[in-house]
Amino acid sequence: MGADPPAPRRGGRRLPSQRRATRAARRNQGSELLARVLVAIPAIAFALFIVNRGGWIFTVALIVLGVACLGELFTMLRHGHPVRLGGFLGLAGMLVAAQAGDAEDVLLAMAAAVPVIFLLGLTQPKMGAPGLSVTALGLVWIGLPLAHAVLLRELPHGDAIIIDVLVGTFVGDTGAYLGGRAFGRRPLAPRISPNKTVEGWLIGVAAGIAGVWFAGLYQDWLSGTQALLLGVAVALVAPLGDLFESYIKRDAGVKDSGRLFGAHGGALDRLDAVLFAAVAGYYVWSAMA
Repeated sequence: MGADPPAPRRGGRRLPSQRRATRAARRNQGSELLARVLVAIPAIAFALFIVNRGGWIFTVALIVLGVACLGELFTMLRHGHPVRLGGFLGLAGMLVAAQAGDAEDVLLAMAAAVPVIFLLGLTQPKMGAPGLSVTALGLVWIGLPLAHAVLLRELPHGDAIIIDVLVGTFVGDTGAYLGGRAFGRRPLAPRISPNKTVEGWLIGVAAGIAGVWFAGLYQDWLSGTQALLLGVAVALVAPLGDLFESYIKRDAGVKDSGRLFGAHGGALDRLDAVLFAAVAGYYVWSAMA
């Protein structure tokens, strides 16, 4: 996406219609940013509450969110006839295993979900390899990262690290949005998401790293180097989660994954980057803790 050609001018000034269009575009950008903030406020409050409580409250809340995300995925790819009940049970089992056990138990629960999904699929009027594949995708893409979030919460200072991961993810996303609006010229992945730009991505990565580093200033047990390493991991991986979901939506021919947040999309639209960032956060902090 190259720079737009200079707008026609009259006597060195923009035409009245062009000035009106520019003002309208700025108002629309401001309204969209305000809407993003208004949607984010209750989501942030909910996230702080469940992360602070931890334990089964955190796990059950993630199961509810995970079922919502899986439901959206299965609706987008419904022509593949996914095994919905099997996917929901498999996700719940993986998160319960993460809370009650450890990483090996999560792997065991995921392996046990495969024959359960197969048997439940046999009861459907239509079931085949596409349905099994879509259901397995849901467990790997959504269930496994949420199980990692539960495992991360149980690590030393895990509650604070989850907050750092969320800060890095959402600050990075906001930086990419604003940076792309202001400076975006070169498309990042035009075949997947035409509106994303290289400039926006670079600004988003820098913002995400800075967000985690600044959050770490209030955590005296987290060194500056650790905060930077965690920030780099989160800031680089989170945009991939966004692109991954964009690819799925483009393949399915939909604009949003669902309508849980009204005009602002569904649960997957809000958590796509977090799903990737939570896994990175878990392994980075496991290595440093």
